[in-house]
Amino acid sequence: MVAAQPTSSTPRPPQGAGAQRVAPTGTGVPSAPQAPVAQTAPTAPAPVSEEAPPANVPTPQPAVVPPITDKDVAPAPEVEQKAAAPKAPAGPQRRPRYDVAVLQVLDKVTAETLRFEAAVGKPVRYKTLIFTVKACEHTAADEPVEDSIAYLEILSQPRAEPGRPVLPAKQAFKGWMYASSPSLDPLEHPVYDAWLITCRTAAPVASAPPAPAR
Repeated sequence: MVAAQPTSSTPRPPQGAGAQRVAPTGTGVPSAPQAPVAQTAPTAPAPVSEEAPPANVPTPQPAVVPPITDKDVAPAPEVEQKAAAPKAPAGPQRRPRYDVAVLQVLDKVTAETLRFEAAVGKPVRYKTLIFTVKACEHTAADEPVEDSIAYLEILSQPRAEPGRPVLPAKQAFKGWMYASSPSLDPLEHPVYDAWLITCRTAAPVASAPPAPAR
């Protein structure tokens, strides 16, 4: 009989393109992949060196404050808190008064007009009318309208005729007349119209010259 040939116990690698490589028999371990090369980090700039403080720094001494006594301190002045007195509202200004009224009268029958002066408190006759001015004044500076105002009393009385009795006087008007508005409070008479023109101060009376010395 022919003895059988011994066969190797090592298996053969498979043939073909898809076969895997087998590591050498000496190692028996597959080789590991190589690690990537580490990149070098950029170098940081060196810090700027600061100058070190001096070793011996003198400590400032505290200021010496002399003691203050009560004699050195003056007392604070007391502030008097006075309540501000409210200002009294300014009153209306007084109207300046005059001693003469300038009047004008109209005769409706004859169309005659006459302007005359009447002193305060002294009656003045015009035909059958008697005018007595009680007051004559001008508006004050703080009033909105500038005007002359007179308080009059007008009587109607015919003149006395010889041999006839004197007829009693009748009141024809009593009140204020306004120079700027004659129709505001007019004289209502069938024959006459009258109104105020203005108020003024009486002209001073010239004194008589002194008598010559004898």
